Amino acid sequence: MTQTFRMIDETDKRLLAALQADAQLTAQELGEVLNLSPSQAGRRRQRLEEQGLIRAYVARIDAPMAGLTVQAFVQVQMDRHTADAARSFASLVGRQPEIVSAWTMTGEADYLLRVYCADLPALNRLIHEVLLAHPSVARVQSQIVMDQFKQDAALPV
Repeated sequence: MTQTFRMIDETDKRLLAALQADAQLTAQELGEVLNLSPSQAGRRRQRLEEQGLIRAYVARIDAPMAGLTVQAFVQVQMDRHTADAARSFASLVGRQPEIVSAWTMTGEADYLLRVYCADLPALNRLIHEVLLAHPSVARVQSQIVMDQFKQDAALPV
């Protein structure tokens, strides 16, 4: 899934940084931050959205307050590396709401999954009844997050 690099200028970078800090900024507020008119700021934002550089606006939810008290990283090693096995596993991962991010990896693990679960029994069910139940999964190793001392940050544009 290779994306084409988009040429952006310093004003676009400042706009992106401002929106990463607060995605609810109005065109008026963006204009003030960028020293542009609201219509210029709005057009820039719209162009970046249309180009696909801005993909979505989301709310960051406090996981523990939402009842998700266990965060873990799960490494998955496959026993088969066929295209069908990869598609099947990707489909399985896509259907699991607890899995919030997934990466293919180099090294011993084929996949790295970031998961949020309500509790340890829920993580245990995800690992044993979902992931290990997949016919191509050979091994699963999990690391439970004890504390996240740096929150997910904005991209350094």
